[in-house]
Amino acid sequence: MRTLIIITSAVLIASTAAVAALFWWLDRPVPAYITPGLPGQDNAPKARSTGEKVEIGKFFKKFSDDYDRSLTGEWGQFRGRDSSNICRDGIPLADAWPRQGPRILWSQKLGEGHAAAAIYKGRVFVLDYIEELKADMLRCFSLDDGHELWRRWYIVDVKRNHGRSRTVPAVNENVAVTIGPKCQVMCVNSGSGDLLWGIDLIAEYGSIVPQWYTGQCPLIDGSAVVLAPAGKDVLLMGVDAASGKVLWKTPNPSGWKMSHSSVVPMTFYGHRMYVYCALGGIAGISAEPQDAGKILWESSAWSPSVVAPSPQQLPDGMVFAAAGYGFGCVTLKIKHESDGTFKAEVVKSFNPRQALSLEQQSPILYNNTIYGIRPKDAGDGRCQLTGANPGNVAEFIYASGRELRFGLGPFIVADNKFYVLDDNGTLTMMKIEGADGKILGSQRIIEGNDAWGPLAVADGRMILRDLNQMVCIDLTGKIEVQGKVKNGKE
Repeated sequence: MRTLIIITSAVLIASTAAVAALFWWLDRPVPAYITPGLPGQDNAPKARSTGEKVEIGKFFKKFSDDYDRSLTGEWGQFRGRDSSNICRDGIPLADAWPRQGPRILWSQKLGEGHAAAAIYKGRVFVLDYIEELKADMLRCFSLDDGHELWRRWYIVDVKRNHGRSRTVPAVNENVAVTIGPKCQVMCVNSGSGDLLWGIDLIAEYGSIVPQWYTGQCPLIDGSAVVLAPAGKDVLLMGVDAASGKVLWKTPNPSGWKMSHSSVVPMTFYGHRMYVYCALGGIAGISAEPQDAGKILWESSAWSPSVVAPSPQQLPDGMVFAAAGYGFGCVTLKIKHESDGTFKAEVVKSFNPRQALSLEQQSPILYNNTIYGIRPKDAGDGRCQLTGANPGNVAEFIYASGRELRFGLGPFIVADNKFYVLDDNGTLTMMKIEGADGKILGSQRIIEGNDAWGPLAVADGRMILRDLNQMVCIDLTGKIEVQGKVKNGKE
């Protein structure tokens, strides 16, 4: 009997120690030298040979000139013109939906992927991939009723790797710019679809296609298109939108590689700059005319092997960056030295269980709170929409709760309301004030899956998509569609 008691006690002690060790292991920061196993790694796309010739923008087809020119709203690029992902157009949106949810105005079938829409004055632009043609295709639709106006495309072989298309076009009065899955940049006249110029970032700059293809969205800043080739010699570059002439280049002495993150304009101490999270580190690049393209600051202290979210400027000279797959987040303090130079210092880094982090979408700074959907490895907070203190992202202010998780879906703020789309196409409208959140409506809009494309809002309408379909819905409850409505079956 005594022997049995001793053995039982030993087992209990060992079990307790094992459980304690497990909790310690789960809560510790992920060491920088550990590269996590990633879904799809066994079919990761390899960099295309620079010898492969792609005739960017070779093909064109026009269908119609007819669209509603009275629509003047804009969501002209990824996260909107000011990169905030907040719609501030002043159009009142409904505070409640009918029982059947917001009305679907039109829908269109798309090739498999996650590329989302840009909206510009009555037109919708999306970079589709058409498997039957092996084509990257910029398609332009009427915002009013969804009929297609024109399409321009080129042939490039993109194999399925959890979808193909990834990026949002950048559009203004004169141009529409796209980056395809294999790093081809195309610029066309946004009205006529006429080809203006193209750049193959692999062939010309030695870019390497990221895992799961290019996720970087082009940025239009004034008259320039800002791109991050992250190639052999060039980290960032500015290109004249009208002509395609290279205006400036940023060197890449550390050999950083292209990530899925997009370039974000920020201003520190009166100096405009472009902030980019590359594979290798984070850098601030001057956007001022007198020294455009100059590296103002950089840090390799936080360097995940996969980065999808774009960085977010915080108050008091801070930058927030996040990544999935166990890498968590980091806050940087940008300092302006007495000699006029800049310096970036890591304030603190966190694993995904400790603080706000994001895996796929980018954060929103709204009402002095930074919001994001936490990743699947965030413990009990996984997949919840969460708001944190910008001064301390480990201090949570709001969480949607265990009963309201969103997977990897996108979110946006419009008319002071949050709209959050989950993986399966259910859209939730919420009002969030401090720690309190109220659901104003929740409805499944798309009967599909992997509804990950970023949301776009303009003229009281929202464009959303899943893996195979793009849908336009009425957020005001008052829109009447004129003419024939497309249902995506043609």
